[in-house]
Amino acid sequence: MPYINLRTNKKIDDNNKENIKTKLGEDIKIIGKSEDWLMIEFSSNEDMFFRGKKEDLAYVEVKLYGRSDASHYKLMTESITNILTDYLNIPPNNIYVSYFEITNWGWNGNNF
Repeated sequence: MPYINLRTNKKIDDNNKENIKTKLGEDIKIIGKSEDWLMIEFSSNEDMFFRGKKEDLAYVEVKLYGRSDASHYKLMTESITNILTDYLNIPPNNIYVSYFEITNWGWNGNNF
């Protein structure tokens, strides 16, 4: 199960949420996962500062059950960056992505 939390100080309208969700759903296969299990959280219009200023920026957490490899994470970071630049006009140098590999993940009253 992948989980993506997108935090940004930009406002994300419903149309862009849908577009971003669709693109992330397509591209999650880069790290060996499917949209069937993808959960996405949007936190927009947040008070966020970078370099002491309120610049357009985003921080994205990608959590996944299991592992992927560095080359797949690199491609996924490129994809996320392109998506956020295209839909939210956030400069690539203001987009940070972190990955967390989880060995224990609970769902439906059990653990995988």
